[in-house]
Amino acid sequence: MINSFEILETVQMIEKQKLDIRTITMGISLLDCCHSDINIACDRIYDKITSCAEDLVKVGEQISLEYGIPIINKRIAVTPISIIAASADEDDYVKFAKTLDRAAQTVGVNFIGGFSTLVHKGYTKGDMNLIKAIPEALDITETVCSSVNVATSKSGINMDAVRQMGEVIKETAERTADRDGIGCAKLVVFANAPEDNPFMAGAFHGVGEPECVINVGVSGPGTVKKALESVKGKSFDVVSETIKKTAFKITRMGQLVANEAAKRLNVPFGIVDLSLAPTPDVGDSVARILEEMGLESCGAPGTTAALALLNDAVKKGGIMASSHVGGLSGAFIPVSEDEGMIAAVNSGSLNIEKLEAMTCVCSVGLDMIAIPGDTSAHTISAIIADEAAIGVINNKTTAVRIIPAPGKNAGDTVEFGGLLGRAPVMEVNRFSSEDFIKRGGRIPAPVHSFKN
Repeated sequence: MINSFEILETVQMIEKQKLDIRTITMGISLLDCCHSDINIACDRIYDKITSCAEDLVKVGEQISLEYGIPIINKRIAVTPISIIAASADEDDYVKFAKTLDRAAQTVGVNFIGGFSTLVHKGYTKGDMNLIKAIPEALDITETVCSSVNVATSKSGINMDAVRQMGEVIKETAERTADRDGIGCAKLVVFANAPEDNPFMAGAFHGVGEPECVINVGVSGPGTVKKALESVKGKSFDVVSETIKKTAFKITRMGQLVANEAAKRLNVPFGIVDLSLAPTPDVGDSVARILEEMGLESCGAPGTTAALALLNDAVKKGGIMASSHVGGLSGAFIPVSEDEGMIAAVNSGSLNIEKLEAMTCVCSVGLDMIAIPGDTSAHTISAIIADEAAIGVINNKTTAVRIIPAPGKNAGDTVEFGGLLGRAPVMEVNRFSSEDFIKRGGRIPAPVHSFKN
């Protein structure tokens, strides 16, 4: 039974602590859209998306209005296009990106994910064509997001793909130089990519997923920080319990929205992603949660331990509140999308090396980080390799979403607007990794991957 205190508490979380549903994401299978004629395939894709997601935005707005719960984004994730496009008689996959963009704009969603491919063990022709198309696709579309999985704990790291993605990121930045390289903000390179992630830019609808499904991503860093203010100076046992209880309440709201959206859209409920996703707004920061635990600034010694506690407690609290948890689930640490992270970079307490250490225990990886525009493709590839290694060895999802900002140097700022925020350009180690990256091949899977 929900009592009046719990209702008032939830209202306060929404009104004063920026609690929201970050996204309702509809996953749509496009496996039945394959055709050798690329124009027929694109027509099928457009018709399938606009039919399945016709009421997605309307339903999200209705639920938000009826329950008083802010729902920030409505999004779509589709089957990796490299799989669908492989049957086509043309190699120019930019046509598929244009189709996705047109469908997304027709139904009114914020983003559509799935211009994606999985190359952790090697390439098919479809994989190669899709990766080749990424820079142009992200330049000429507004809503399309792209992801490439280059490693898994079972297969190791495809270093040929790692090398290529450094070059793709550079080209994407250059093609969108007039917008501070914003194309790279819609491109993520994964290790151990999940099939049911509702968050962009890495969302795609895995081949093991249903025909159509609703996944929800919750948020609430401000709510967690406010809860910790009431236990200032208390032991970490108390801190952990406080976060767990708060995460439970946040996730219950997500479960409610997910079930209601699934019922109204007549599709199955998939998962709730428990991730704490920050925004550039003051009071909605993961960095400020870590500082509330006693750190002078995010990045100070102890930051990784604080983040580990936060991530674990969020999962423990959230997993009790939902029948199906998935996606990434934990705490995101994007620089441009978190005002506390931005402040920590500007104060000198947080650098890329510390962020890399934090990714060992966070939800994803190096996220929305701007670096000098003259950073070489080999260096970017090496950064991707480091993150992939963390994911492969620790059997967790890691990712890199990095922006080599054209014409910008360390200390400058790039502006993206909206949820993408603004990013201070961070210094990168200038020693060369070129010979390392040129080796190519595959870094084998770790010994603990052999579990059968």
